[in-house]
Amino acid sequence: MSEKYDVVVIGSGPAGYVCAIRAAQLGLKTACIEKYQGPQGKGVNGGTCLNEGCIPSKALLDSSMKYHETVNSLAKHGINTRSVTVDVEQMIARKDDIVKKLTGGIAALFKSNGVTSLFGTGKLLAGKKVEYTDSKGKSQIIEAENVVLATGSAPIDIPVAEVDGKSIIDSKGALELTQVPKRLGIIGAGVIGLELGSVWNRLGSEVVLLEALDVFLAMMDKQIAREANKVFLEQGLDIRMGCRVTGSEVKRGKVTVTYQDADGKEAQEIFDKLIVCVGRAPYTENLLAEDSGVNLDERGSIFVDDYCATNAPGVWAIGDLVRGPMLAHKGSEEGVMVAERIAGQLTEMNYDIIPNVIYTHPEIASVGMTEQELKQSGQPFKVGMFPFAASGRALAADDTDGLVKILAHEETDRILGAHVIGPSAAELVQQVSIAMEFGSTAEDLGMMVFAHPTMSESVHEAALAVNGEAIHVANRRKRKK
Repeated sequence: MSEKYDVVVIGSGPAGYVCAIRAAQLGLKTACIEKYQGPQGKGVNGGTCLNEGCIPSKALLDSSMKYHETVNSLAKHGINTRSVTVDVEQMIARKDDIVKKLTGGIAALFKSNGVTSLFGTGKLLAGKKVEYTDSKGKSQIIEAENVVLATGSAPIDIPVAEVDGKSIIDSKGALELTQVPKRLGIIGAGVIGLELGSVWNRLGSEVVLLEALDVFLAMMDKQIAREANKVFLEQGLDIRMGCRVTGSEVKRGKVTVTYQDADGKEAQEIFDKLIVCVGRAPYTENLLAEDSGVNLDERGSIFVDDYCATNAPGVWAIGDLVRGPMLAHKGSEEGVMVAERIAGQLTEMNYDIIPNVIYTHPEIASVGMTEQELKQSGQPFKVGMFPFAASGRALAADDTDGLVKILAHEETDRILGAHVIGPSAAELVQQVSIAMEFGSTAEDLGMMVFAHPTMSESVHEAALAVNGEAIHVANRRKRKK
């Protein structure tokens, strides 16, 4: 006789494990199935984010930034260093230790909340049944009142640069390099490409990013993207737009990449390593039986409604599997929403206020609508900006690149979007996200008291600048009398 649960979650990434924990907190008998195996062949929770994405990449970004600052910036603070070296193997070991602590933390949270953790694969059958196959190949049928699909996404492969795990690697492989490549090629200048490029550029690689699109960071506010491009070029990243890779060849440990440049001319570059990061696709391999009743859309995502319910009764899908940006925090909140709706709560999620962050230095973060989106929509709007070069805290920290930009409705003054490139951009945008959730106006934000000296004062000044009332920078907009 098969075991029966109130909720079975397939996948334990940020969407899946959060959903499982919240469901268990609400008194639902819950199991979570995870197929990922760690280096020792044991099942590990956390999905891509904790094991080979968000967390390990941030660990390397922080380590490489400390090295870069030590070599290039400490002298101006009066701190003299000599013979600074980098131990990449130790850097990777530190990253692995952080991952181990966090993934182990999920196991502890599952135990304390009463979630049954199952390692192996899960396949959705008809009638809310799940075929669970453990790591030894033994299968059984699990019945559930509700099944939540949360298997995430996987890197997209391209035929012209097939990943071999040695010379041509994907984003996971880029986090496991034990030596600094002298010359590093990256296909794709999006979020992942820029973050990985920043890591190895700081450690001494000559980094070339080949991007097929003509527009840099097309999803970001254009002004912020222009500023980012300028800063990254100054840092030494060689970003080439409109370059379409047509072939690659590995010979004697080197990778020759052939591509068509922005002018349509064929060109070649030789690299020690090549990273392919042209995006990610929903991971649905062996997830759905033919009679599961779950439909996919034209992009391969699982079709869901506004509350992440599929067209199959009692079956839900969350995170990278479904429409919307592939962001860990978006998936986590969908997990909470689904768990609470299963428990009978009418929880909703505000998809208009999901922050997006690129963890380069300076950081880039945004929430809400961009200036170009507002122009296209025809909404009347006004803009307030404040540069970090005018921030006392940023000057003291020697971290003055970038600006804060706030967009508000011309008539109601309600905040419609915020975009930041600069120090602590992720934290600053979150402040505006909270204000937007409560329908705040630029005036509301401008009336709040911000501690001095802080980076967040730049948010305050940008909000004041929306209505021509900034104190520490000249106002572009005339203050209404």
